[in-house]
This record gives sequence, structure tokens and C-alpha cells, in this order.
Amino acid sequence: MSTFQPGEKVSFLHEKGDGVVTSFENGRYTVADEFGFERTFLPNELVKIYGTNYGLSDSEFVANDDETLSRSRHLEFKESRTGARRPLDVWEIDLHIESLLDSHSGMSNGEILSVQLKELKNVFSRAKSKFIRRLVIIHGVGEGVLKSEVLSYLHKQEGVEFYDADFREYGKGATMVEIRYNIH
Repeated sequence: MSTFQPGEKVSFLHEKGDGVVTSFENGRYTVADEFGFERTFLPNELVKIYGTNYGLSDSEFVANDDETLSRSRHLEFKESRTGARRPLDVWEIDLHIESLLDSHSGMSNGEILSVQLKELKNVFSRAKSKFIRRLVIIHGVGEGVLKSEVLSYLHKQEGVEFYDADFREYGKGATMVEIRYNIH
């Protein structure tokens, strides 16, 4: 079962939206949603959001080919509850549109998807150029359109293997990509 700390950002598994954990009492978490309303949830109804500032280094905040700044950054070594260390050759990218743009009001679903896929391609290309071995793509659960497009893109790439990321760490909305390099 997942445990969350006050101040951690979480997403709701069975509905759209997210919020910040404010407290835990009687087996339920109180979450302040994006509109400021406090709501209660069982632990299995929430998924931790690993956004652009969670365990990430600002050193990889770089310009994309089109001179826009990428908000994806690589993961630092980080101690987990088990004492395991996450290697530096794992990058994480959050494709939620709120993580990519300051505002997406007025954009169609197709335009939003286009921005998300462009970011995926930029980060994937940059990861390969830096010989990153693992890439965690956070696409969310939603209706599955973005996940479907992410998987379609990955199927076309050579030397990659991908599968659902660890549910305990990312919930249902992430894919782990392992990139193989033929270095002679």
C-alpha cells in the first residue's frame, strides 16, 4: 500500500484531477484539490505525482531543438525506503500538459497531444544522445490516448524494450523504457 506525506502532490486514480496531501487520519488521506477543496481518499485511490521538481536536478534543464526549454530532467541518486539507490542513467519525463506548458487554455485535444508527443521525441532523442539507459515516461491513466501514442512511437524505435513502470512508485500511468546501445 502506498503511503503519502503531507505536501506531496497526488493524482486521483478514478477521476480526473490532482491535489496536495494535507493530512492522514483514520486510514484516509485528506487532499486539497486544484480548486482548493479538501477531499478524503483511501490510499489505493491516489497515485503520487513525480513532477518536474521531485528528486530532479536542474543541471539538465536544457533547450530543445526548437529553443523551447524542456521541463524534463534526469533523476539524481535518491535513497528510497529500502535503502536502494536510483542510478543516474534513469531519466523521467512527465507528459501531463500541465507539466509542459504554463497554460493550455484554448488548445484542442489534438494540439495538446502534439505538444506532448513533440516533448517525448525531444527527450527520447536527447536521452539516446547521452546514452541514458532508462527513461520513465509518465503519461497518466486518462482515456489512454496519450499512452497509445507513446507506445506506438516506442514500437517504431530500434533497440528499446518497454513495459509498465513500477506500480508502487508511479501508479498505472507510466511506462519504463530500456534503451540498448551497440557500442563497438
